[in-house]
Amino acid sequence: MKVLVVGGGGREHAICWKLAQSPKVTELYCAPGNGGIGQVAACVPIGATDIEGMVRWAKENAMDFVVVAPDDPLALGMVDALEAAGIRAFGPRANAAIIEASKAFSKELMAKYHIPTAKYRTFTEEQAALDYIDAQGAPIVVKADGLALGKGVTVATTVEEARQAVREMMEDGKFGASGSTVVIEECMTGPEVTVLAFADGETVVPMLSSQDHKRAYDGNQGPNTGGMGAFCPSPNYTPEIARRCEETIFRPTLAAMKAEGRPFNGVIYFGLMLTPDGPKVVEYNARFGDPETQPLLSMLDTDLMDIFEACVDGTLGQMDIRWKDGAACCLVLASGGYPLSYQKGYPISGLEQVPEWATVFHAGTKLSNGVYTTNGGRVLGVTATGDNLNQAVARAYEAASPIRWTDMHYRTDIGKVWVD
Repeated sequence: MKVLVVGGGGREHAICWKLAQSPKVTELYCAPGNGGIGQVAACVPIGATDIEGMVRWAKENAMDFVVVAPDDPLALGMVDALEAAGIRAFGPRANAAIIEASKAFSKELMAKYHIPTAKYRTFTEEQAALDYIDAQGAPIVVKADGLALGKGVTVATTVEEARQAVREMMEDGKFGASGSTVVIEECMTGPEVTVLAFADGETVVPMLSSQDHKRAYDGNQGPNTGGMGAFCPSPNYTPEIARRCEETIFRPTLAAMKAEGRPFNGVIYFGLMLTPDGPKVVEYNARFGDPETQPLLSMLDTDLMDIFEACVDGTLGQMDIRWKDGAACCLVLASGGYPLSYQKGYPISGLEQVPEWATVFHAGTKLSNGVYTTNGGRVLGVTATGDNLNQAVARAYEAASPIRWTDMHYRTDIGKVWVD
């Protein structure tokens, strides 16, 4: 089977790495890919949001299956376009990807179908949003309605911080059209947990629980990023909580999307808060999370290609998806200054010294004349497994220790909040 993966980050490297292990996959391509993805797939220089170019290349090169991994092409309808061209594709159609592309839509869906989440209001006028913040006080959460690379959320501890977030989104256009509408929510409390789940429109099958670390610096300080590290499973996600989530969140969400004429096929990401009143939805995503995908796929013990086909064919309920025992941790090595301004083009050393038992997923790298250089904010995701979370975390840091480049930055406390 000839398979194309759309995207070029750490998540896509992990997907390609896992698909390359499938006996079904005879040829593997990634567009646009990155320096490291070239180790396991042939990279094709097509932008992830170039729908016309991607469909044309897939047709001309007789792809049997395309995996659309990032949020933007999903929201823009790449799966719809591939299907119209007669190519099987993994990922939600645009009318289902809206569950991530519009926070206003997702909040209205949860309200309509009684899926537990934070109380909220949606605003299209800046002054009305500011007045609401003044009336509610802080802490309070401000979210850009549309896609913002995982950075369109401000958890404001003061009224002025919340007002500033609204002004940046609605007045300054920090996130472009994505911030022209804002959602303002109550600030929920409790441990956060992520559960990604496979879905075929009818059936939803949760993966292991996981935990991302969004803030740039140790102690959960600094600006939000796309994610500085992740581990799975989460010790906070007990079997009882898992049961409640399936009954009150996972299955009702899939049923709600079907009832709305928007059946969801692909991976749905449930960002959860384990509040004193029970688990509630913080956000939905319409695809694999990054960097959660790296540890999750390291723990998957079932052929990923089989799962992807089941999601497309509507046979997910017939699958027995298995996971390895133990735990996994991904440590993100980033460029100094990320997520704000940072330099690219620094040579990366030490990759050949990483132990064989760890996997280095490339997120923002370029390969030139046999040398890997930095080409993004998040550069590498060093991932290791272990018998337990303590061991997985320790092994990830040990594996990362030989790697160096100018101004390299990483958090030293990934997993530590739950391990110590």
